[in-house]
Amino acid sequence: MPEKRYIFSKFQHYFAPKKTMNPHHRRSIRLKEYDYSQPGEYFVTICTYNHDCTLGEIVEGEMRLNENGKIVEKFWGQISRHFINVELDQFVVMPNHLHGILTINEPVGVQNFEPLQNTYQHTVSKSLGSIIRSYKAAVTHECRKYKYYDFRWQRNYYEHIIRNDNELNNIRDYIRNNVAQWAFDKDNPNNIPLW
Repeated sequence: MPEKRYIFSKFQHYFAPKKTMNPHHRRSIRLKEYDYSQPGEYFVTICTYNHDCTLGEIVEGEMRLNENGKIVEKFWGQISRHFINVELDQFVVMPNHLHGILTINEPVGVQNFEPLQNTYQHTVSKSLGSIIRSYKAAVTHECRKYKYYDFRWQRNYYEHIIRNDNELNNIRDYIRNNVAQWAFDKDNPNNIPLW
């Protein structure tokens, strides 16, 4: 009998009622203490909601964008027009996500005169976070305008800070080859995990 109590106590956190958490307070996936408004190159991945393939499909090794995908591609190409401190590099739109490289060329503060570390708002103006937030909002607005209601973004985005030219070139190759690798992509809903 003591063994059973030990086993239950060892795993009781699985059976205990879940604590009520504030649904609006989520853990950040960003690097702590890193200033995402400073100059640098960033590899960004933005996914559709539930990884639904709402941007198009890959047919015979070629990405065929649907209307949502065309909007996603068009608005990505316009980021530099809205954020003059940003240059765009390699990017690709996939059926349920996009990969792109953004370069922020100069440090900026909020409205160009406040300090970079703004403790009063969570997203610093013209930082990577504000660029991606603006992009996602513009794409969503345009899709809704044309009644493409099947389109939604996944919350947040993934980024990787590119630290050197070797890494930059490897990421460019990865993006260029992404369509060809779709059959093996973890985001491809046709792939069944082997474990």
